[in-house]
Amino acid sequence: MMRAKFLAVTAAALAVGLTACSPGGSGEQSTVNNALPPTVQEDSGTSAVDSPVGEAQGTTGEGSTTSAALQQNGRTGDPLCKAADLKLSFGESDGAAGSTYQPLIFTNSSDRSCVLQGFPGVSYVGGEDGHQIGEAAFREGKKGEEINLEPGGKASAMIKYTTVENYDSGECRMEPAKGLRIYPPQETASMFIPFEHERNGCAGNGIPGHQLTVQTIQAGVTQ
Repeated sequence: MMRAKFLAVTAAALAVGLTACSPGGSGEQSTVNNALPPTVQEDSGTSAVDSPVGEAQGTTGEGSTTSAALQQNGRTGDPLCKAADLKLSFGESDGAAGSTYQPLIFTNSSDRSCVLQGFPGVSYVGGEDGHQIGEAAFREGKKGEEINLEPGGKASAMIKYTTVENYDSGECRMEPAKGLRIYPPQETASMFIPFEHERNGCAGNGIPGHQLTVQTIQAGVTQ
């Protein structure tokens, strides 16, 4: 279960002193790549200092290979995946008390291999101008290993959406979100993925927890 994996990672993160604190539908949902006008930019994560990468363990997912296997096969040196190389989609969602979990799927839609590693930048966007709603997603856990995506290969990052309707109206100024603005790791160009049904986000930065939480990108589609 996605919920069980997400909770297991949360417990491990808490053990090392990290803290962490919610769209619907089922199945993989295809989306568009273009971003809404980035009136309010979020932190793309390009300047963050991440934890050391663990030792690679070989092939780990559909069309994806970790760095150790790449070195053995003499295929190191592939470029980082850019927004133009990728297509976004949502995986199957799983609800829990006060939150929803859902994988954000990155598919290599280009004709060359490329590398993903780390956390995507994730934030709610709304309005006709595509402005950011509230804080960007909290990054939970450690930076993952390099993932080499062959053309058509998939990788994913688990997102937790907190049900903001449970917040006190004095803490959360709710605003409809049309979708998510996504920055692939180490990329300054953003992408946009719309929700099938609108969700609410909390405008401003005064809520007591995290309205969005994201884990590092992993090979394949996280379940």
